[in-house]
Amino acid sequence: MTKDVLNPRVSIIIPTYNHAHFLSAALNSICAQTFGDWEVIVVNNFSEDDTVAVVESYTDPRIRMVNFSNHGIIAAARNYGLSLTHAPLVAFLDSDDFWYSKKLEATMEKLERGYDLVCHAEVWMGPGERRRTVQYGPERRATYESLLFEGNCISTSAVVVRRDCLERVGSFSIKSEFVTAEDYDLWLRLARERMRIGFIDEVLGEYRIHASNQSRIALCNSQAVKAVFDNHCDALENINFNRKIRRRESLIIYSGARALQDGGKHKEAWAHFFRAVVHYPWVLRFYVAMLLNAFGVRP
Repeated sequence: MTKDVLNPRVSIIIPTYNHAHFLSAALNSICAQTFGDWEVIVVNNFSEDDTVAVVESYTDPRIRMVNFSNHGIIAAARNYGLSLTHAPLVAFLDSDDFWYSKKLEATMEKLERGYDLVCHAEVWMGPGERRRTVQYGPERRATYESLLFEGNCISTSAVVVRRDCLERVGSFSIKSEFVTAEDYDLWLRLARERMRIGFIDEVLGEYRIHASNQSRIALCNSQAVKAVFDNHCDALENINFNRKIRRRESLIIYSGARALQDGGKHKEAWAHFFRAVVHYPWVLRFYVAMLLNAFGVRP
């Protein structure tokens, strides 16, 4: 693949803050891609570690860094990076994640079949030595109604999307109440505009979960997901959605309980489990998870 530094096919946006110890793996994984027509914009939130030195150690002209204060809103960093690029396709990579060498090649092939956004499977690493494969989708789960009422099935670091689609819906929201769920809001807006979303079952990247703050972040994410859900539900006019709304609200509460359970905080999880059951008691998985919680099991 011929590399045109001025007119790349794919722009890759990497927001980062104090992740110098991970950033090299992310950048190395991009340099190792079998598809080479790309550029990288590292959007550095004025890191206080060796981030600048890490980026400057790369002599590849396709890699550059900009400093940008995002004030704790990663969506602002992604949007700023996007504003500095012009490629027709856009990929996002968190600085503590990395891709396998065929990620771009495989997603390009899928996009050529008429898709607007493609998402591939990932390995979730952590906390500790834990590893599990996560497959996103399938396509029937990527409709607006399914994403809204069944939850997110797309991962930001696993996505390649057409720029014109992002521009049509307005890119990532920078609402503070959406922080950690701003990607979910974006996928919903893309699906509402009937963008064609496809999935690849092959694992093409790895996503890191950090043990030190897993439960806290997961609870914050549960609250952010609720804010995104409420925002979209406000625009619904069909009263027949009431039952689906209550079910989805209970699943969001349940996700917080599961995060605490997975982090070994079984006592704290009970309040969230009970809230989920009281809000909508007709979900079998609630009771299975509560039984496991009673025995101190981390699924």
